[in-house]
Amino acid sequence: QLQLVESGGGSVQAGGSLKLSCAASGWTANLPYNYYYMNWFRQVPGREREGVAGIDLVGRTTYAEAVKGRFTISRNNAESTLYLEMNSLKPEDTAVYYCAARLYSSDNFDYWGQGTRVTVSS
Repeated sequence: QLQLVESGGGSVQAGGSLKLSCAASGWTANLPYNYYYMNWFRQVPGREREGVAGIDLVGRTTYAEAVKGRFTISRNNAESTLYLEMNSLKPEDTAVYYCAARLYSSDNFDYWGQGTRVTVSS
């Protein structure tokens, strides 16, 4: 059972930067970390959760339009860690950020972290 723990959230002023991390544990030799697609999502209270960025098994990345050019997703498979580098932050980026994992053979993101809060003030 994969476990995910996010860290790195906090409060910054608009234009600032933060780097989120998501440490994974519980992977096995038969199902190693690099068998999982990894994504970052975010959610504001009262609104639906939205996808922010994703990275596949070979490092190809996708981004939501709202964060393109400002956010960078990356993964370190040797350390079983996912990152989200966020630059030029805007107040509308304020949310709880979650990392999630989807095994290559699954259609669903079955594993989620507890979330880390990001607050951007104007």
